[in-house]
Amino acid sequence: METEVSRFIPGIVKAQNQGVPLGIYSICSANRFVLEAGMLQAKADGTAVCIESTSNQVNQFGGYIGMTPAEFVRYVKSVAAEVGFPVDRIILGGDHLGPHVWKNENSKTAMAKARQLVGDCVLSGYTKIHLDASMRCADDPGDQRAPLKEEIVTERAADLCQAAEASRSQRVDGGPPPLYVIGTEVPAPGGEQEVEAGLSVTKPEDVERTIALAREAFLKRGLESAWHRVIAIVVQPGVEFGDASIFEYDRRKAHQLSLQIERHKDLVFEAHSTDYQSREALKQLVEDHFAILKVGPWLTYAFREAVFALAAIEQEWLSARKGITLSRVPETLEKAMVDNPVHWKKYYHGDEASVHYARKYSYSDRSRYYWPQPHVQEALLRLLRNLSQHPAPLPLLSQYLPIQYEAVRRGALANMPKHLIHHKIMEVMKGYAYACRMGC
Repeated sequence: METEVSRFIPGIVKAQNQGVPLGIYSICSANRFVLEAGMLQAKADGTAVCIESTSNQVNQFGGYIGMTPAEFVRYVKSVAAEVGFPVDRIILGGDHLGPHVWKNENSKTAMAKARQLVGDCVLSGYTKIHLDASMRCADDPGDQRAPLKEEIVTERAADLCQAAEASRSQRVDGGPPPLYVIGTEVPAPGGEQEVEAGLSVTKPEDVERTIALAREAFLKRGLESAWHRVIAIVVQPGVEFGDASIFEYDRRKAHQLSLQIERHKDLVFEAHSTDYQSREALKQLVEDHFAILKVGPWLTYAFREAVFALAAIEQEWLSARKGITLSRVPETLEKAMVDNPVHWKKYYHGDEASVHYARKYSYSDRSRYYWPQPHVQEALLRLLRNLSQHPAPLPLLSQYLPIQYEAVRRGALANMPKHLIHHKIMEVMKGYAYACRMGC
């Protein structure tokens, strides 16, 4: 059964192929403040919101946020209820669904788990599925550092699609059929640890090969209907970020790639790691047929900026007052990261001063993994409570959150910590909405 929201992305694909540069940005985060901000932005724009979870974030074993696909769907719906956003305008997607999480297991076991994950996502109501089997498993032959043969990748992706279609047939709610995204970017997802001297844009001939192999693998399994619902291919347009560096989009380098997709009237490109690009670069990406823009770390980075700014305001405003316990959010977050370095240790390098700096301010924002921890949540709630009971004076807002200060002065924003955080995150989202021509 088709719905208005199920036609939203196909409508963008159709518009792109008619020369109208529409796009959509996809929020790759489970942070509650980020999701709330995304829904508030979509509500203001009068459009849908696309929210995606990754295979290591949400899976049948809980992932690192401790949620299964069904639990994540319920969580997103609970956020929507809180902010008054219609659930029928939410597009839920799965990003890099495949054996990535189980890469250290043999391919048979890893793919069985990947098939279950994809099936669970579809059963739970996900309607945008990125099939990515590009990760090597423990028993895959050849150099473990070399890319897996594309024939193997596409065969495994088609297997995942078959699992998704089987789960679709089991759904009893009459939901829309899933849309599929194929391909993967180079380098691997999550942002480069270090930005090298150059970054290769996907070659047009590689796009053609990926499409041809995928189509063959789908049709061989009788997945013709599913193939007609493949709406995008992930490529590398030359955008990436490292700890303190950004690869800016250069449309001249991506020109031939951009032209290539025009041969396929039912497809657009999906661009990953678009975080920290300028508004104009994002707009150019959409104009050049990179119509689906993934963003994640930039949103939690903006969240962290807002929280740290509020903590600085709290320190200046309330530290001398009796009877008030300060939140000490930055210190609590730092302790959580030092006590359990699993999420940042292999990403941040250098001497202790450099690593200490990166834990707070790296563009890769590995601190995003630590906000759900109980002690960090407790500190954050204390910060919100302190500044709700004792709102920040305007001079301190001007010092630490100048854009929000202007909005408060205009009467467009309440001087309450949660609203200030949302507004800070929405600064980023407004750039994406502008680039995608959402709300126009």
